[in-house]
Amino acid sequence: MSASVGAVAPAFSRSAVSSFTSMALSAEAPPFHPRGVDAPQPDSLSEAEKQFSRCAAKLRSLRADSGQLREELNQLFDQLLSENYNRSCELPITIRPEDVCILLKHASGLVPLNQEHLVVKFCQLVHHLLNQLKVIMDEQTLDVLVNYTANAMKQCSTWTHSDVLLALSTVVYGNGSQCHQLISDLLCDDGVIMQYSSPSQPNIELRHVALTCMANICLRIPGQPPLDDQYRGVCFQLFLKTLHSPKPPNTDDLFYCMVVQAALKGLQFCLSGGKWKFGAGEELGSVLAALKRLMFQGAPGLSVEWPAVLYPAPLSQYEALSPPKPAEPLKTSDPSVETGKASGKKKRKSKGKGKKTQTEESRAEDGEEEEKEEVSELPRGRRNGGRDDGEALPKPASLDLYPSWRMNSSESDFSDIEGNAQSKLRVYQCRVRQLALHCMLAVVKSVEKRSLYGYWSSFIPDSPAGGPPSLTLLTIILKDSSPKVRLCALQVLSAILDGSRHFLAAAEDTASPRTSYTPFSFLLAAAIRELHRGLSLALLAETSSQTLTQVIKCLAFLVANAPYHRLRPGLLSLLWKQIRPYVRHRDVTVRGAVLRLYGAIVTAQAPLPEVQLLLQQPESLSSGSSSGIVTPQEPALSWRNRNGASSPARTPAASSRTHSPHPHTPKEEENSSPWLLKLCVSLVTHPREEQSDSEGAGGGPALEPSQVRLEALQVLSHLVRGYFPLAQSSLNEIGQLSTRCLGEMDPSIQLHSANLLEEFGAGIIQQYRAENNVPESSRIPVNQVVAFWSDVLSGPLNAALQNEQHPTLQASACDTLASILPQAFAQLPDKTQLMCITVLLGLTYVENYLVKTAAVRALGVYILFPCLREDVMFVADTANIILAALDDRFTNVRAKAAWSLGNLTDTLIINMENLGGDFQEELSDMLLLKMLQAANRAAADRDKVKCNAVRALGNLLHFLRQGQMTRSVFQRPLEDAVRALVKTVQSEATMKVRWNACYALGNAFRNSALPLETAPWSEDAFSALCHVVTSCKNFKVRIKSAAALAVPAQRSCYGDTKRFSCVWRSLATALENSEDAVNFLEYRYSACLRHTLSGALLHLLSLSELQDMPGLSAALAGEEGRGVREHLIKYLTVEEEEGKTDEAGEERNSGEENNGPQQRRVQLQQTVVRLKSLKAEEEGGAEEKEAVVRFLEDLLRICEEI
Repeated sequence: MSASVGAVAPAFSRSAVSSFTSMALSAEAPPFHPRGVDAPQPDSLSEAEKQFSRCAAKLRSLRADSGQLREELNQLFDQLLSENYNRSCELPITIRPEDVCILLKHASGLVPLNQEHLVVKFCQLVHHLLNQLKVIMDEQTLDVLVNYTANAMKQCSTWTHSDVLLALSTVVYGNGSQCHQLISDLLCDDGVIMQYSSPSQPNIELRHVALTCMANICLRIPGQPPLDDQYRGVCFQLFLKTLHSPKPPNTDDLFYCMVVQAALKGLQFCLSGGKWKFGAGEELGSVLAALKRLMFQGAPGLSVEWPAVLYPAPLSQYEALSPPKPAEPLKTSDPSVETGKASGKKKRKSKGKGKKTQTEESRAEDGEEEEKEEVSELPRGRRNGGRDDGEALPKPASLDLYPSWRMNSSESDFSDIEGNAQSKLRVYQCRVRQLALHCMLAVVKSVEKRSLYGYWSSFIPDSPAGGPPSLTLLTIILKDSSPKVRLCALQVLSAILDGSRHFLAAAEDTASPRTSYTPFSFLLAAAIRELHRGLSLALLAETSSQTLTQVIKCLAFLVANAPYHRLRPGLLSLLWKQIRPYVRHRDVTVRGAVLRLYGAIVTAQAPLPEVQLLLQQPESLSSGSSSGIVTPQEPALSWRNRNGASSPARTPAASSRTHSPHPHTPKEEENSSPWLLKLCVSLVTHPREEQSDSEGAGGGPALEPSQVRLEALQVLSHLVRGYFPLAQSSLNEIGQLSTRCLGEMDPSIQLHSANLLEEFGAGIIQQYRAENNVPESSRIPVNQVVAFWSDVLSGPLNAALQNEQHPTLQASACDTLASILPQAFAQLPDKTQLMCITVLLGLTYVENYLVKTAAVRALGVYILFPCLREDVMFVADTANIILAALDDRFTNVRAKAAWSLGNLTDTLIINMENLGGDFQEELSDMLLLKMLQAANRAAADRDKVKCNAVRALGNLLHFLRQGQMTRSVFQRPLEDAVRALVKTVQSEATMKVRWNACYALGNAFRNSALPLETAPWSEDAFSALCHVVTSCKNFKVRIKSAAALAVPAQRSCYGDTKRFSCVWRSLATALENSEDAVNFLEYRYSACLRHTLSGALLHLLSLSELQDMPGLSAALAGEEGRGVREHLIKYLTVEEEEGKTDEAGEERNSGEENNGPQQRRVQLQQTVVRLKSLKAEEEGGAEEKEAVVRFLEDLLRICEEI
């Protein structure tokens, strides 16, 4: 594993067993699974097991006072060390862990610390057995070995410490949190490990082993507690100090690489061992600077002055070129040095593939040690001549774009020994780069995205207009010779892009760039374009299937987070054409990744005009035949055929050759299915030709692998959700596809097909919503929708609903039933309707909470169907189911039950308005009481339950009749309901809960039987609404409270003059402060708020009586009156603003009429006439009334003049 320690090392050091294969102990190693207790039969034992059994028996028979103890221990240790216990032998190794623990514990008692040669051998044996057999030690063995090695470090000579530390590092591997006393001794300021791992330690091997031991202490095994933060911080600082320390003079490069590897592993274990917070100041920047430098370890010709700390900055940071050092020759080389050998041996010539491009020949599939071509062979887009590289095709690169990693040399420059040493050094340097990227991945996952955004420019290029090129992750992705390193860099870039949507949302380059300065939004847009360009080059150049898969996944992360609606079109069009040929890549993971990327494209800000055009393109154009893009797989792309004809997934050339001789008319092209939809249907249903696929084996046609079929179904779901008008022409194909997939045995295929049905049903429902204004000619006719659902419901969907082995599938099938168009449901056969209702009612009794949640939600959808809501029996059955679900122990079930209860009470209001009192009389009073009590309890639940519970309370208070309110059994629940709403309005709950509570109070005020003028809770209700309308920071809550205050239709509902004046002052104050928003996002609702407040004030004027005139005249005469006058004039003369659409729609639904300015002025004139007709009993009252009338007449005169 490593060289001997110093010149005084014994002859039987680790070099004595170096010829045997050893397996390094690492976090990536598979976990040990103990075998059965029963011992295997003697004839089935391997030689290693037999040797272990003989030696273990002899060792257990030895005693400390034996005469020949030293010689016998030497012999037994040599025999045990000579065996290879790796599980790659012909016979499996079945040595029990407890046997190994017994042997090591017994041997530790036989080896005295003064016999240092035996101590070294015993430590080698501990490492050998624990490492190769992957033994999980019991607590006693751990304590014994930890104490033995710790004492050996204190009492034995220095030359033994390397082997002792190696054994200790194996013992503490993943057990650091259980060795408190040892760690406190070793990691103190004068501890042994701290001394040996210090950068000042001259013995490089001791330093390496000490760092490895420290890293293993920091490693956390899943299920175990993390290392104490105090010790983890000490280790972290030492690892970071090691990475920043220069290589000691006269130190072998290989050993120094091993030290750096150990420090990188330790740093990764620290970051991955639990929650980690970087210290204040420059700690994060220091870590990132060290990792960035080590990402380029071993790059030939790279002379860069690396910064010690990276600082957050929005602009790009470029590494300064260091002055040349002619006196010191280059000691490291790169795989590119041996270009001749690489070009002669690494080019693959596989059958079925055509001529490769220069880009593809620049890498080998397994070229971890070898590179072959010059940097100039890499294609690239335009960089310095404007910023149109997103739309342009890749062009040949210039040498000054990236540092030259490849040097012209030949194999004859080195002797055989030097060549082997250089090859080994390149392997070690490659491992350093790989570990540095692993650490970087751990940093990205442990640091908040917000903190990391400032360092983007250090790792992601932004296509500068001039200056030296930056060294970024794209440099590694495009230039590194090792596919494993490139894969790691892609994983880091994917992690950085994941979740960056809010950061990238500021990017924009649709406008012309300013010449005076470059906006930050333009820099972000340039970075997105540069990422597209670099990843597109990597897509063309990559030949390793595993790395190619990660390239495509990284593109999917980029597409999912970039704001393409704010960028110039063209990026997605180019990417669409580039990935088109890879749909038929021979590797199944690549094909699955390509489909995932297509799914990301069709979900990016859907519907996106650019993607819509791509989907509408004819199949021959979608294939990208004019793009000139060639891939390594393109000559073999025609392996998928259907009955001898070219499939939708044919090659570009084949597309042009086999194009139909009868061209489609524009109308046919418009109504045809998108190419991507046809492709996904083909991938799911059509067999592939086994003889053309490397995965094929056996006779007969076989479908695509499950991974590809699932991705295709997901793409179909995304396509239907985002671009339903383009997918609706494939109604029959999607129905047949879903029915077929639901009948398969694979539950994953069934689940995704049910999701596809749900998305298609939801798209149909959206077409028929009145607010979407979809022309009838563009909708799917109802008769076709009925036929679609009839076929689906008569197929295997019913079996999926009853599949108790897969509750997730049952839940998805319930969601599918809930996506049936109400108009189509009414035309389904009675037995089909009854089947849907019966199944849903039955599934609400299932124990699984997923199924119960979906079934309760589906009933909440059905209760709004016009054909079902008037059925009193169905309403009662659904109500009883919902009431039972409101008491469920799972929050999600209760939340959906509360939502369904809100829908149920909406149905009660609709039936009350349409059917009058007949429906109210048919509904049981006891059921209403239970609903009221259940909603009261739900209003005290969590916010996700409460938001719909208060909605239900408002509807129930609106629905109750006079006779029910006077009954004693209703009086207490009624009072509790109003107080629950008042409490919610005044609470610190989420804003959605509060505005629903305000809306519910307004809904309750519509019930004329509600005793607002006499009820004791009435004062609290008005007081709560007056408070939030003036003080709530959320304008939507203010809008709902203002609308609620304007609901009562009689003056008596507002109570005495004092309460009426309080309501007026609150509304006037809120109108005056309607532009004082704490949050800038609230300004979009300010116009709607002013509109609602102005209407509420005029509503109060229309109801005012003579006793209200003194307060009103005083309010209208002062400064407050002038402000109110301005807002009322605008309300009476200007149409409602577009910004009020959403909110106003909700208010109009709650009873507010959408009157224009003319109707409002007519209502004001009626108010003036009514006020003039009031007869004052005293002269003072008449004067105040006249003042109010003059104010209103002035309003009308000004409005007419305008």
